[in-house]
Amino acid sequence: IPGISSESEWKQIERDIRLAKETGCAYHVCHVSSKGSVDAIRKAKAEGVDITAETGPHYLVFNDLMLREDGGFKMNPPIRSEEDRLALLEGIKDGTLDMIATDHAPHSEEEKSKGLLSLNGIVGIETAFPVLYTDLVKTGEITLEKLVELMSVNPSKRFGLDIAIEEGKTANLSIMDLQTEYMVNPNEFYSKGKSTPFKGKKVYGKCLMNFTNGKIVYKK
Repeated sequence: IPGISSESEWKQIERDIRLAKETGCAYHVCHVSSKGSVDAIRKAKAEGVDITAETGPHYLVFNDLMLREDGGFKMNPPIRSEEDRLALLEGIKDGTLDMIATDHAPHSEEEKSKGLLSLNGIVGIETAFPVLYTDLVKTGEITLEKLVELMSVNPSKRFGLDIAIEEGKTANLSIMDLQTEYMVNPNEFYSKGKSTPFKGKKVYGKCLMNFTNGKIVYKK
């Protein structure tokens, strides 16, 4: 399987950082997967560039030695080396990476049936929090408060979303069960897409209820 050079990612980011410096515009980087990207973003922040960045759960949990011949492991950018994974982890800890996004990109079963030659993209909405809570919070890598900051507080600040949980505010929140272990089963997903590298993984953090604009839109 041909690889995708990490340089194709961080070189583009370096170019965009130069443009952000010249224009003074705000710049947000999606899908950060490489050490080179983390280094470039950290340097730009130290220089005062208005830059924020995000990574995805799979880049923080997997490295390229864990790949399987399964369409659930085919995404763009790809899962990279352990050195890259550890750099991403350090990036979320020191504030270089401000957010973790689901990177939800559903495809049909047919589109994901060709192993690592399948189309890029996996589903992420229903696995992002439980995987990160299990692999990062329960292992002591980060606190639960830090995870909430990365997945909710920081995105709301950057993109002007009012998600504060306060008396008198409209409820936009999720209720999660942090105590009960369960297994990721794509057949139970609400998404029409079922392709995920986390199939069969035992996790904590099952969603019990979602409120949107003050209304219950999901209840387990």
